[in-house]
Parts: sequence; C-alpha cells; structure tokens
Amino acid sequence: MPSMNEFGNNLYSGKTSFPFVGKRRLWFIIAIALVVGSALVPLIRPIQFSIEFTGGSQFTVQAPDSVEQDTATTAVQSVVPGAATKVVVVNGTDIRVQTDQMSAAETQEVGEALATAYGVEPSAVTSSFIGPAWGENVTKQSLWGLAIFLALTFLILAIYFRTWKMSAAAIIGLLDVLVITVGVYALAGFEISPAAVIGFLTILAYSLYDTTVVFDKIRENTTEDGEKSARLFGESVNLAVNQTLVRSINTSVVAALPVGAVLFIGAFWLGAESLTDISLSIFVGILVATYSTLFVAAPLYSLFRENEPQLKARDARIREARSKASVEV
Repeated sequence: MPSMNEFGNNLYSGKTSFPFVGKRRLWFIIAIALVVGSALVPLIRPIQFSIEFTGGSQFTVQAPDSVEQDTATTAVQSVVPGAATKVVVVNGTDIRVQTDQMSAAETQEVGEALATAYGVEPSAVTSSFIGPAWGENVTKQSLWGLAIFLALTFLILAIYFRTWKMSAAAIIGLLDVLVITVGVYALAGFEISPAAVIGFLTILAYSLYDTTVVFDKIRENTTEDGEKSARLFGESVNLAVNQTLVRSINTSVVAALPVGAVLFIGAFWLGAESLTDISLSIFVGILVATYSTLFVAAPLYSLFRENEPQLKARDARIREARSKASVEV
C-alpha cells in the first residue's frame, strides 16, 4: 500500500487519478439530489428562526432548583392561555423561555408566574423583547449581506481569472454549499440566529478560498497546455483537481477538527448553547464546501469551456491523433 507521500506524488503526476470530470454526470445528479432534498426539508420540518428574526418576548430564569421545561410552558399559559412558547435549558442551569410579543402587564405577570413555578425570587427572572420591525430589519440586512457577498465574489473572480465562466462555476458551487448547509441545519432542528448567519457567511468565504486555490491550479494547467498539448481540456482540469486533492482534504480536516470539538464537546456535551448555532453551520459548511469544490465547481467549469470552438477543435485533433496511434499499434 503506497504511503501518503507516494499517494500525493501519484496524484500530482497523474499516475493515480480520480474521475472528477470524467464522471461529472454522476456527480451532478448527486448534487442535484442533495440540493433538491435540502430544499424540501423545510416543507417537512420548517426552518426555525430565532427571536431576533421573528420578534417576541424572552424570559430567563436563573439557577432554578429544577430545569423541567414543562413547568415554564404551564406558567406562561396560566397567564396567556394558548401562548406559543419555546423553552430551552441554557448551560445546564438556566431556563430560557421565548414567546410571542407580550404587553408590559403580561410580561410582568409571566415573570412572576415563572418565579413562583420555579421557586426563585422575582429578581432571578429577567425579561426582554424584540419588536417585529427590528426582526424584519435583521432579516433584510442578512439578505443584503448575502447578495453583496455573492455579487462581489462574482466580480472579483471574473477579474482575477479573466473569465466569467470560472466566476459562474464558483457562484453555483457557493449556492450549492449554502442550500445544503441550511437544509442540514433545518433537519437538525436548530434555530437560524444571527450567529448562524455569521456561520453561513464564514463557510461561504471558506468555500471560496478552497475553490480559488483549485481554480488557480486549473488555470495554470490549461494555460500551459497550448495547441500542442496531448491532454484534452477536461483531462487538464481533472489533473489540476487531483493535484490539489491532498491539500483540500488536509485543509478541511485541520479546519473541521477544532470546530467539531467546539460543537460536540462544548455545545452538546458541556451544554454551551450559545456555541451551537455558529459551530454547526461552520462544521457542516466546511465538509460540504470541500465536496462542492471537487465535485461541482471544477467539473462545471470544464463543462462551460469544452464547447468553445477553439478548445473543441483542439480536443478533436487530440482524439483523432489518439485514434490513429491506437490503430497503428
């Protein structure tokens, strides 16, 4: 069995090659299935938005003797019958209750009911509320941030690589990452909060970095080929992806390990709920971004370019030369 160094050398020289471009139809079918599946997840399990987006009232009961969640629901509904409540345990010691927005009088009564139900002093129950206008503003700002990010990404990549086709392939890869990550997020039942949005933008930046490194190698290989190259355009693209494969895997592992530690140890094991939103989005995004660069963005760029008249004619000459060589042998 070859060592990792030998494996990496074989990938770089082309002795070992994974058919990222050759089997792109299969990868595209898988990608479409993942995107469609992720888009359908909210229909089965609706996306949950945090109070910062929806608006509402929030109560925190500090260090009660019991962290039974049903107690909070009963207390709230004793004051406001039928009120929608969401109760979570924070850091394993506190109770956080989120409801629809309430009046000042209802807020005071609910605070007192929670204090009585959990056997704590009224001062141990804090309350706050976020109006619907503020939540709507946060939503608009998040969408504007995403739109500006994608627009600048397309423009900068088009200038850097001197072709809009690389920009288009990269943007499609970024959208693929975003849709699948949000789908996994919804499937896990996690709230989309401002921290999660920051996580989404972070993994888009990571995906862009990974894609840029791979595309830079693709540009280097395809530029060096020239008219006398013995490789088809798709083969040059595939070689570039294989040459950067070990780097992509190593970078993803190094990035995913500390984020995974924060997610599984900090959030799930130690109960640090504040870390869950951003760590889950980044952890899933890192894995999806690596897959998307290798199996979506790079093969898609090859597909965009192969039908250009000059490249199509060159590839036809190469195929004809190979055909003649095989007949002579």
